[in-house]
Amino acid sequence: MNRTLRLVLAAGICVVAVQLTGCAQMTMAPAKPTIENTVKLRGKELAPAAVGAFATDPSKPEIDKGHSIRGNGLGSPSNGSFAQYLGDTLKVELQSAGLYDPDAKTVISGTLTQSDVDASIGAGKASLAARIVVSRAGAVQFDREVSVSSAWDSPFVGVVAVPQAAGQYEGLYRKLAGKLFDDASFQKALAKDR
Repeated sequence: MNRTLRLVLAAGICVVAVQLTGCAQMTMAPAKPTIENTVKLRGKELAPAAVGAFATDPSKPEIDKGHSIRGNGLGSPSNGSFAQYLGDTLKVELQSAGLYDPDAKTVISGTLTQSDVDASIGAGKASLAARIVVSRAGAVQFDREVSVSSAWDSPFVGVVAVPQAAGQYEGLYRKLAGKLFDDASFQKALAKDR
């Protein structure tokens, strides 16, 4: 068999393999803390906080239940809810920094307002936004929408592009938590001396 024929055959096998990997159902990894976010929370005079309810914007229920990435489903491990996954992400970040207390008077809650992932050939993009509310003994101390996004080179080959897009989207939850923790008003809302 000559070299050209072998290359054509190998290319054909690759095309078939890529097509066979389509239409899979993926679930994101359980929420996990990052060293970067733990560092952002430690070393500041912050009081422990509880994590309350996280829901989806009622006008956008479709953003909470799953995404399709080139025909492959992406779901949340938190009861199938992306809003709840955001709450779980904040909870594990607070736990990692020693700042989580389910009985604390300070409660962080939120509403998922945007959740998108697109793995188009050439240019992938994802975005995530949530309105975060911090209340202490029932009084609102912080109320702000926090948004993050990501863009990357998305390859033609689906077997590479799909997990890459899923990873980029999953990373936005930790990125949103980090942006929230950097917010001076959020830090003030969790300050010990309040």
